[in-house]
Amino acid sequence: MIDKLGSEFSFLQTAVALRQQRMELLSTNIANADTPNYKARDFDFKQALEKAVGANGALPNTQLTLTSDRHLPGMGTGPLQFAPQYRVPYQVSMDGNTVEMDVERMAFADNTMKQQASLQFVTARIQSLMSALSPTT
Repeated sequence: MIDKLGSEFSFLQTAVALRQQRMELLSTNIANADTPNYKARDFDFKQALEKAVGANGALPNTQLTLTSDRHLPGMGTGPLQFAPQYRVPYQVSMDGNTVEMDVERMAFADNTMKQQASLQFVTARIQSLMSALSPTT
């Protein structure tokens, strides 16, 4: 039963984690808007999600080595792997910086909206499972 619940949320966990990493990348671009020769970076969310989920729908697992009989066995998912690409600017800057604030703001707002939607979906899923498990009065 617990395995089914874990697999239920693995895709959502991966999507939220990728959205968070994209948010950090876009924030770095915005923070370096005035840094000479800074190159804006981003990644294709769809490709990164497909690569992270893989063909079987799960991330590769990690086994922890136990060094004592009193340790609890643990498993974790592998780190998300994606390669940020340098963004090609629409208009070249004199100082070599490729951050375009309008593009960054739009990407940041879009990613924020989609991250909120993912989190609301997770919340709704948890609430539906909780209502299914709770006794009726």
